[in-house]
Amino acid sequence: MNDLLPVAVLIACLFAFLWLDFKLFARGREPSFREGLIWSIGWLVVSLLAALVVWALRGPDDAVLYTTVYLVERSLSLDNLFVFLLLFRYFAVPIEERSRLVFWGIVAALALRGLAILGGVALIEAFHFVIYVLGVALLALAYRIFRGVEEGIEPDRNLFVRATRKLFPVAGDYHGKHWFVRLRGRLYATPLFLCLAAIVFADIAFAIDSIPAAFGITRDPFLIWMGNVFALLGLRALFVLVEGLIRRFRYLDETIALVLAVVAVKLLVEDIYKLPAVGSLALVLGLLAGGMVLSLMAERRDARRAPPPAPEPEPEPEPPQARLTRDEDPQLRHH
Repeated sequence: MNDLLPVAVLIACLFAFLWLDFKLFARGREPSFREGLIWSIGWLVVSLLAALVVWALRGPDDAVLYTTVYLVERSLSLDNLFVFLLLFRYFAVPIEERSRLVFWGIVAALALRGLAILGGVALIEAFHFVIYVLGVALLALAYRIFRGVEEGIEPDRNLFVRATRKLFPVAGDYHGKHWFVRLRGRLYATPLFLCLAAIVFADIAFAIDSIPAAFGITRDPFLIWMGNVFALLGLRALFVLVEGLIRRFRYLDETIALVLAVVAVKLLVEDIYKLPAVGSLALVLGLLAGGMVLSLMAERRDARRAPPPAPEPEPEPEPPQARLTRDEDPQLRHH
């Protein structure tokens, strides 16, 4: 009973936060960049305050572990949002509907990651060698991200999208907020539902990538899911900033790759040496801060090297008008 109480409280807080985010943040309209920035900072503060609650209930070590999981999952969520953005462009989703799709994408991601966490913990407890498989998989993922290997996003080959097309005919146009619409007496799926199916499939891929990274930090399912909850809560606001963040955070992929590599090594050597929780947090913070600093330095260096803008050509002076004599000027003839 004592183990279920924190989970029940977290689920209640999750629904309350999701309701607050959905009702108050730019409902039915396109949010401004400033609005997205304010809400993103607010969710960051809430997420870090949650660490104090963990500290009070379970001690400082668990608070540090939660914070580390949160930072790792938050950094991985930036790439997730970039995929969402590409899907929205592919399906030409109206701007006013994107926020709702992100909301349901978050709900699906939390449910899928909860199942992945429970299944992963049970698998590791039953077969210890699985941690080595996860460690090698994380190293391969880190290498792929570091090399910048592009994985083409082709929604028409997506398993969920293909299944939806086989089950329902697809309407050619959007029909407001409707997932399905009845046309000529037949039920059609709208492009909005197709995009949601692609997002759910992407959520499964993200869970496969991100949950092993959390296992490299802790095996406590509550702390892993709590870190994922707070990492995903502010995605709707962060979505507004993602294009600018990815453009300015030049070394985002390299930073994420290094974080995953460190977690993978920690997972592979844990039977020989177990890195303290504070050490893990310090490494993750150091790598994220270093990536941001190097990105800003590169941006300033490029700004200094950029050629100055060419001066605008001066307008050519108008030729002087010839002065007319009294006989030539019709206005002067009458004087």
